Amino acid sequence: MSSGRHIFSVDTLERYAAKAHGVITCMAAGNNVIVIGTSKGWLIRHDFGGLDSYDLDLSSSRTGDQPVHSVFLDPGGSHCIATVLCTGGAETFYIHAKWRKPRIFAKLKGLMVNAVAWNRQQITEASTREVILGTDSGQLYEVFVDEKEKREKYLRLLYELSELQEPFMDLQMETTGMNNATRYYVMAVTPTRLYSFTGMGALDVVFSRYIDRAVHFMELPGEIPNSELHFFIKQRRAEHFAWLSGAGIYHGGLNFGSQHSSSNGDENFVENKALLDYSKLGEVGEAIKPRSLAMTEFHFLLLINNKVKVVNRISQLIIEELQFDHLLESAASGIIGFCSDATAGVYYAYDQNSIYEVSVHDEGQDMWQVFLDMKDYTAALAHCRNSYQRDQVFLVQAEAAFSAKDFLRAASFYAKMNYILSFEEISLKFIGAGEQDALRAFLLWRLDNLPKEDKCQITLISTWASELYLDKINRLLLEDDAGVGSDTVEGISSEYQTTVREFKAFLSDCKDVLDEATTVRLLESYGRVDELVYFASLKGRYETVIHHYIQLGEARKALEVLQKPSVPVELQYKFSPDLIMLDAYETVEAWMTTNNLDPRRLIPAMMRYSSEPHAKNETHEVIKYLEFCVHRLQNEDPAVHNLLLALYAKQDDESALLRFLQCKFGKGRTTGPDYCYDPKYALRLCLKERRMRSCIYIYSMMGMHEEAVALALRVDPELAMAEADKVEDDEDLRKKLWLMVAKHVIEQEKGSKRENIRKAIAFLKETDGLLKIEDILPFFPDFALIDDFKEAICSSLEDYNKQIELLKQEMNDATHGADNIRSDISALTQRYAVVGPDEECGGCGRKILIAGNSTRSRGYAPVGPLAPFYVFPCGHAFHAQCLIAHVTRCTDRTQAEYILDLQKRLTLSGNQGQKDAAGVVDDSTSIATSMSPLEKMRSQLDDAIASECPFCGDLMIREISLPFILPEEAESVASWEIKQQLGSQKSISIAI
Repeated sequence: MSSGRHIFSVDTLERYAAKAHGVITCMAAGNNVIVIGTSKGWLIRHDFGGLDSYDLDLSSSRTGDQPVHSVFLDPGGSHCIATVLCTGGAETFYIHAKWRKPRIFAKLKGLMVNAVAWNRQQITEASTREVILGTDSGQLYEVFVDEKEKREKYLRLLYELSELQEPFMDLQMETTGMNNATRYYVMAVTPTRLYSFTGMGALDVVFSRYIDRAVHFMELPGEIPNSELHFFIKQRRAEHFAWLSGAGIYHGGLNFGSQHSSSNGDENFVENKALLDYSKLGEVGEAIKPRSLAMTEFHFLLLINNKVKVVNRISQLIIEELQFDHLLESAASGIIGFCSDATAGVYYAYDQNSIYEVSVHDEGQDMWQVFLDMKDYTAALAHCRNSYQRDQVFLVQAEAAFSAKDFLRAASFYAKMNYILSFEEISLKFIGAGEQDALRAFLLWRLDNLPKEDKCQITLISTWASELYLDKINRLLLEDDAGVGSDTVEGISSEYQTTVREFKAFLSDCKDVLDEATTVRLLESYGRVDELVYFASLKGRYETVIHHYIQLGEARKALEVLQKPSVPVELQYKFSPDLIMLDAYETVEAWMTTNNLDPRRLIPAMMRYSSEPHAKNETHEVIKYLEFCVHRLQNEDPAVHNLLLALYAKQDDESALLRFLQCKFGKGRTTGPDYCYDPKYALRLCLKERRMRSCIYIYSMMGMHEEAVALALRVDPELAMAEADKVEDDEDLRKKLWLMVAKHVIEQEKGSKRENIRKAIAFLKETDGLLKIEDILPFFPDFALIDDFKEAICSSLEDYNKQIELLKQEMNDATHGADNIRSDISALTQRYAVVGPDEECGGCGRKILIAGNSTRSRGYAPVGPLAPFYVFPCGHAFHAQCLIAHVTRCTDRTQAEYILDLQKRLTLSGNQGQKDAAGVVDDSTSIATSMSPLEKMRSQLDDAIASECPFCGDLMIREISLPFILPEEAESVASWEIKQQLGSQKSISIAI
């Protein structure tokens, strides 16, 4: 390798490893365990994992040399199978790591086992699972051994070669799980053939299928002392295989999930097959066959002439030669072979006395260079370990593409480089070649690879790429102008459109890294207005974009920009005057679909539009928008309503204006009028535009009924009558308005006098009796004859007579009612109530008729020795003082203060002028034509406290809402609270 570093090395692991049990004949390794077979029938186990090592005699003390022919160890180092050559034939033993006594396979007696295939995926320490044995007689056996049972569960024949009788020299097996079943892949080699078996189900079922069909095999003629088959295992899965055959090393990849089938129906799980010819291993014309083979991830270890030649599996070149440190007695026989520990990733070589360890030091470190030399760039990149190595791969690819004038592809590789060539060097290469397109592509790819933190370089490269885009577009335009053939022009135009689209996409991607001012100057210098507008929209410069569209007359595009959520609403108000003059329909439609617009701020634009002349049949867009604001949006801005009213007033048809004036816009408001416009402004405007019916309505709405009727009489007398009838709460005003109408009707009549009088009489009937004949007589001329009014006067006199008779009847009824009242008053003076001697006061509970000073009341004259009291028709009686106390306690504060004030004033007034009664005060007060002030105060007090019985009237009903304990009684209630004294508590035990 070019690096000069040694990847492989050989170290002596142990001298005299046979321990005086003969010489080493075979060896196996697995999981840091080595098992050695000797020429005297001994197995020597070396466990580097910490367990005890031991020696085991398989010769059973038989005489003569009984060498161990072969030994096999599972990947876990627990299960061992060994074959011993005896005088009576071969014997095969099974030894577990925990056993000190071997177990013989009786059924294999006499058969020489050359190969063993372990089920690496399912084998455990306690069980071998399915194991395949290959014999010297061309047979394959399956054996299953359980450590706990100390014997094999079964041992059966799977397959036997029939066409070509050759010994099986080596075996490998792999399994995969598919659909809850197991698929087996088995490869077996003889001296000249490589057989492959595969199938689902148990092993015996898989091999039974080959009874009726041919086995898939690869035949390579040639003789070799020892045919070997090796799998390279990575993460417990075989990835590559190598067969040491007579013709060379046949190797390839393994894909156990493939579904490619060969012509004979077998699944072909071998990929990328190749043959390493032995002629490459020696001098020119010399083909030396290796004695043994070991396989690493990328290399073959070949044992040739007591040396180890390391051959790269990819390049098939020898990269190293390793020498062994032999003992003198072993030098003649040389190295016997290799064995590998797939679990530990260690390789061993052995001769008759010593064991050597072949170490691997990062064999993949230079594989990227190997793949690069073979121009397998994808694999080279996959094996690169740093940016420098990747740059080397990209450089080779870029130089190759540049030499082939594939400049765009070269640019893609140059853009991925970071260290070998600088940015400036690469750029100068494309500039020197005159390849502007490739340079632009290089810049774009370089932008994708730059880190986000390198903002300065990103901005510079983006700006340069923008200029290259603009230059390309400019050159295409020049070529388009100079094109002569239609096909050429069409092709250039297509490329031009594509370039423009690419440039816009580039601006969109790089809008955040491009310097805005520099980019704008570039676009302006090349005259690219469309791209300038596009870039301005990307940067949020909506004002520039909208102004550009307005200059082009593209109102719809400008409105589309304005309707974007990110555009500030202020631009709507700024450009609305220009847009509405450019396309009023589209502008108003956009306003109506835009939320949160303030119509007041659009008034200047609407005024500008309204000032222009419009056809009679043309839809007034401003009126449409204002109607939308007023009716749909329920806008109550007076300025908006005033503008709509002004536009209605300028129309020839007054009906729309009247409908607008009559709308009740303020119905939802609790205060304020039902309109939002200024009525004074509306009146001035309607008078100016001579919209008389509207003026009449406004006068009426403002309460100016006289002006409304006066103006209505000039327009339509019927309208004046309707206005006069609107006044309902002011009879005098209503009569005055009707008189105005009557005067106008009489003065305007142009017929004969008698006919005018008849019309006047008919008009009186329309007033529903509000006007009489005498009300309208002053409106007739002085020389009018009374005869013309005879019928009307007589009718009026009859009405007056009826009214006089009605008044007489009412007077008689009033006189009769007064007499009845006098009789009732006289009867009331004789009314009395009987109070028994046991009658109690409803307030204090004492007897009513017992004398005592404690119940005397202030402001009342005593009735002999008795205290004043009240008796109600319901039978309840109260002392006057008790009744006052009860009512003031239960009534509200204002009423209570009023009652107490009356009582105080009565007390101060003294007992002068009191009326002597029979000692009983009734609840009905005496009615006299004249009362003294004292009597008036006592009458007021009686009305305040004795208008109804406190137990039977509304006062008792109101007492329901009062609390049982009043706030002022809280202190009294607290005095009744029982407080426990902890020190005085006593416990009393009660016997049950």
